[in-house]
Amino acid sequence: MTEYGFLDTDEADAPGDEFEEIDVEDTAADIAGRVADRELNEFRKRITDNEGLKVEDSVFDDATYGALYKLVQDGHVVAFGGPISTGKEANVYTALGPGETEVAVKVYRINASDFVDMREYLDGDPRFRGIGSDKKKVVLAWVRKEFANLSRAGEAGVRVPEPIAVERNVLVMEYIGTEAGRAKRLSEVDVENPETAYEVVREYMRRLHTAGLVHGDLSEFNVVFHEGQLVVLDMGQAVTVHHPNAREFLERDCANVAAFFGRQGLEVSPDDLLEFVTTDDE
Repeated sequence: MTEYGFLDTDEADAPGDEFEEIDVEDTAADIAGRVADRELNEFRKRITDNEGLKVEDSVFDDATYGALYKLVQDGHVVAFGGPISTGKEANVYTALGPGETEVAVKVYRINASDFVDMREYLDGDPRFRGIGSDKKKVVLAWVRKEFANLSRAGEAGVRVPEPIAVERNVLVMEYIGTEAGRAKRLSEVDVENPETAYEVVREYMRRLHTAGLVHGDLSEFNVVFHEGQLVVLDMGQAVTVHHPNAREFLERDCANVAAFFGRQGLEVSPDDLLEFVTTDDE
């Protein structure tokens, strides 16, 4: 693990347009879930019978089936595979996209999402203004926020999974892994060149900040090594630099990253990292 390539930086929009409101009104997936016509019912049965998906009531409600059905109709998903990971807020599955490309399908729970854990990232984010405490609206906005964050990070030259489509509580994105399984986290590999890895991570943190974002939960557990590059995962909780807790979240990210690379034998100061991240590259 000695090569870490940088992405070219596209010209990202200047911070500020992240105040655009997120639409959380009913979509075609909600309507399809309520109508539940014959084709949707047949689709639901195929999904339910797929043991690899490990269907759970807390994940797949009628509207979620409608969302998956809509993504298939729109050509974003061709066939479903098995689970990549399961969590409190979402399950992630493999799937085939157009041209036999493998994609990841992240399905957020509506009924079982940990609203309390989400709240510290939601309060103060202008994109959630007016949504209130309606759990469904919060989760739908969260998924759209993750899509927007991934798009902005990629434009800023940060290697993240490419977002492909979003429908209700389902996000389709690039699968980061191989036939052998998902890519390994930094916490799971022997970092042969920690100096270079640290330079890449801190540069990605700075590019995010310049693009108006703070990851908010950055550590060795959501940075993976894939095909010679480090890839940043889990952008759902990322906040804008205008968020009232953005500085606190950034300081926590810096402390986590410094602690990890300190255990790799580097002399890394959280304060120095914070200064680097928040100083524009001349």
